[in-house]
Amino acid sequence: MLHTIIKQNSYQDSVNLMLLTNKLSTMEGVNKVQVMMGTPANKDIFKSSGLYSEDLERAAANDMCIVVDTDADEKIEEILEEIDTYLNNQSINNSKEEFQTVKTWDKAMKALPNANMALISTPGQYAAEEADKALDNGLHVLIFSDNVTVEDERRLKEKAHDKGLLVMGPDCGTSIVSGVPVAFANVVKPGNIGIVGASGTGIQEVSVQVDRLGGGVSSAIGTGGRDLSDKIGAITMLDAIRALANHKDTEVITMISKPPAKEVRDEVVELLQSVSKPVVAIFLGEEPHNHEGNIYYANTLEETAAIAVDLASGNTVKPNYYGAAIEVPSVNLNADQKTIKGLYSGGTLGYEAATLISRGLGLAQSGHHDEGYLLSADGFEVADLGDDIYTQGKPHPMIDPDTRIQFFKKAAEDDSTAIILFDVVLGYGSHEDMASALVPGIQKIQQEAKAKGKEIYFVATVCGTNQDPQDIADQKAKLESAGVILRDSNNQAVRTALGMLDIQIEEKDKEVVAGKETASKDFTVSEAIEKLLKEKPSVVNVGLKKFTEAITANNGRVVQFDWRPVAGGNERMRKVLSVLR
Repeated sequence: MLHTIIKQNSYQDSVNLMLLTNKLSTMEGVNKVQVMMGTPANKDIFKSSGLYSEDLERAAANDMCIVVDTDADEKIEEILEEIDTYLNNQSINNSKEEFQTVKTWDKAMKALPNANMALISTPGQYAAEEADKALDNGLHVLIFSDNVTVEDERRLKEKAHDKGLLVMGPDCGTSIVSGVPVAFANVVKPGNIGIVGASGTGIQEVSVQVDRLGGGVSSAIGTGGRDLSDKIGAITMLDAIRALANHKDTEVITMISKPPAKEVRDEVVELLQSVSKPVVAIFLGEEPHNHEGNIYYANTLEETAAIAVDLASGNTVKPNYYGAAIEVPSVNLNADQKTIKGLYSGGTLGYEAATLISRGLGLAQSGHHDEGYLLSADGFEVADLGDDIYTQGKPHPMIDPDTRIQFFKKAAEDDSTAIILFDVVLGYGSHEDMASALVPGIQKIQQEAKAKGKEIYFVATVCGTNQDPQDIADQKAKLESAGVILRDSNNQAVRTALGMLDIQIEEKDKEVVAGKETASKDFTVSEAIEKLLKEKPSVVNVGLKKFTEAITANNGRVVQFDWRPVAGGNERMRKVLSVLR
């Protein structure tokens, strides 16, 4: 039986409510439960999950909606007590915060008059409006939110470009600004390698590998995954390249992208060829065979980092970074166990895995698959579990292990599965102890497989550094204690998994050939962009309070904008007020 409770004017950010939902889901006697704000988009999620009731129609966007499916009416009181305890604990934690909390843009700018960046993580339908306000206040913008229209993205980026500002995103998960990690990001050593990437975990993997190889990062600018599409035209990517070209502490530029539109790729490469500094570039999915002039092309994220560190250290770039054989453990597989299931929290890490597996199998990789799948062929699968289809009403898999565990179970039920391949991404924003959350599920799957007379192997990589808030050594030890085969990079993990099935990938030597002659380019950037890369950021954080931690812990300044939907979420009134503002 469904029970619906609506708490009026009780706004909480989405991550808090998702984690609360997970907590309530574990209570005995609860069949299903969902706690969300009463926005139109969330009401659709209630409908799709079978938890919709007519009572939800009276809920506004500022109202907290609790829908419980339980056969025991007496559980409702217990659930409400659990909710009150959780929210009270949140209030106690918030009272200990050292930064100021405000409710309007005017107060935000007065509280932090030197602010130079806004970090926006509101629900997607409101993000463009808040980004407009941030740009009007002269701030660079990082839009973590997804579900922003392409038209709004183009308009915002053109507006920012005209103002001499950067818009990073939407759906930008990672940046490092003057040594300060922003949103989902790892803590890496400072150095002379600048990164610009149209991929969140691509930036994380490259910056982590740079750190492990002894190098350091000056800044890493995320652009959002659509920036190199033909509809956006690499507006942020091009401005970020110019910014790093001008930045005196950046001596090597590293560029990361998923497959771009061809004409946009050509424009980006033409600008890179005009840069006076060495450049390392990776277009995931491509298989370059040569370097061209000042541009060194990589096949994997690990190779990208290795070339960048060699260049930054004044070393000669090697013709091949895949010389050392990767240790492949012996396996005991049944005759029908022939496939790998890759289940990733990082979309770019998943895309790299799909590319390498496709190469190993001799497949032409498709650019699109349904339901978040990056590869689905001959029983081999790679899924991006951070895809929008899996995160509606649920936390991102870097925060919450539930989706991953369910997919582990599904993969283990397939008789063809030999190896389950996955990532654990550390850093700010991610789960505080993901290994402990995943290990029980892994052990249960292994025990059930053995009872059926077979072995299922888990192969993984941990993307993180010794400086991250999680203890990386502890995370690795917990995974290894459960029998997980760990490798130091995603590239090595994928090649290990392939090797366990006697599948090899050959990497040929690359030569340096002359680059194309291009017309000289204008690398002038605004004073605001120069300042962004020189000074610790001062951030107006609009949305998820969780993101303040990384900024304050790394000597950035922040004011928390305690965001609420305008006009109670009434779309018509909100648009009227937007026009009148």
